Amino acid sequence: MTGTVLTAGDSVTLRAPEITRTTLALYAGASGDHNPVHIDTDACRAVGIPDVFAHGMLSMAYLGRLLTDWVPQERIRSYGVRFAAITPVNTTPFCTGTVVSVADGLARLDLTVSLPDGTVTLRGSAVVTATAG
Repeated sequence: MTGTVLTAGDSVTLRAPEITRTTLALYAGASGDHNPVHIDTDACRAVGIPDVFAHGMLSMAYLGRLLTDWVPQERIRSYGVRFAAITPVNTTPFCTGTVVSVADGLARLDLTVSLPDGTVTLRGSAVVTATAG
């Protein structure tokens, strides 16, 4: 999508794959984050958490995929997130990006990851060049 021109109101979505126990185990291995709350149900229950939940950085990676599917990586000027809620195992996150403004050749984006019940688990923003070139 190198030639994509962004204007206020444009949006894009990405349905992430279902978060399974296998997903969490594979992500733990790839990232080196073996925190028990992401992979060990017994450890979770021992501290009052009913089950494992996704790594926040996994959701951030899905938003990164949303961005780079929308515009080439070299157009991204900044990208940041704030974790708002956990992503439980056996759910399917939904990522959304919306252009909120365009000025001086830069598009400002609002980004979210939400669950099927509407819970927002991650809020983010990005600044990208509004046009290719």
